[in-house]
Amino acid sequence: MSQRAWIATRKGLLELHDEGRRWAIAREHFLGEPVSMVLPPQAGEPFGGRMMAALNLGHFGTKLHVSGDGGREWAEVTAPAFPPQPEGAPGPAWKLVQIWSLETVGKTLWVGTLPGGLFRSTDFGATWQLDKGFWNRPERLEWFGGGYDVPGIHSICPHPQRADEVLIGISCGGAWITRDGGASWALSARGMRADFMPPEQAGSENIQDPHRIVRCAAQPQVLWCQHHNGIWRSIDGGVNWVEIKDVPLSNFGFAVGVHPADADTAWFVPGVADQRRIPVNGALAVNRTQDGGQSFETLREGLPQQGCYDLVYRHGLAVSDDGRSLLIGSTTGGLWASFDGGERWHTVSTTLPPIYAVRFG
Repeated sequence: MSQRAWIATRKGLLELHDEGRRWAIAREHFLGEPVSMVLPPQAGEPFGGRMMAALNLGHFGTKLHVSGDGGREWAEVTAPAFPPQPEGAPGPAWKLVQIWSLETVGKTLWVGTLPGGLFRSTDFGATWQLDKGFWNRPERLEWFGGGYDVPGIHSICPHPQRADEVLIGISCGGAWITRDGGASWALSARGMRADFMPPEQAGSENIQDPHRIVRCAAQPQVLWCQHHNGIWRSIDGGVNWVEIKDVPLSNFGFAVGVHPADADTAWFVPGVADQRRIPVNGALAVNRTQDGGQSFETLREGLPQQGCYDLVYRHGLAVSDDGRSLLIGSTTGGLWASFDGGERWHTVSTTLPPIYAVRFG
């Protein structure tokens, strides 16, 4: 079956088509403009195939564009905006820096931003509402940036059967969950550990740095987390997290993907922590577990094994609905694909702009 994928890059949004188990760039969108995140076409009701792209234009601000025909034509819509900041309000400025995550569940479109704001829309971007209950929580003032100057919401994990249940990940602000559509929120990072903090604060749920959190579609009680200080897994919907030990090469990285039908199968891209942030020994590899983290295989075939400096960021690893097709994109413009669960990889390109996000459509 023919597949499509979307690559958000420093210089535009690229649309890829699978041409007989070989990906090729079919179209370019917003050429030359930084695209921080893309929401692929949403099949069926209520969104009727619409998609969205978030642009970060620096001095000109954050822009949002919507397409109703799979990316052939685009129309700009109003981006989320914070209310006026009260005089003397502590914390970072109430100003949208970047849209970092886009997800849908039921009739709701969720947006996570830098500096740690969570917005929703029920009309696909025509209007936006800031989740003020979450924004006004006193714990927010303890959050801090993990790579950026301000904290940000990078992971939004809706529950596929419970529209009111959503878990989010924040760098650096831990994991949070709502079970009533955002009316109330609770910390959900019990068991994570932040070794970058003083020992007496390492277990604090509110200052954890989950680099990425993903949920298994078929077994939604299972979530995987690539954390700044290792890999964690939850089998109770995020209530408790258990560290995965004995990870080959390195337990540091940014990206994680989970098989949509098998919660025991997940993929990671290990790197050298902390300042270097390159592949271990200059050789790109993917770690895969198929038994819930009890053991791992390190997959290399088709990936560069010498002089490689490619870093795969939080949204740079994507797993398709079939659980067999994978894409990984790097900050130095490399893009690799697998059609057999990561056993073998082929190079799509090594000359793309820096890649911010990879998603199947």
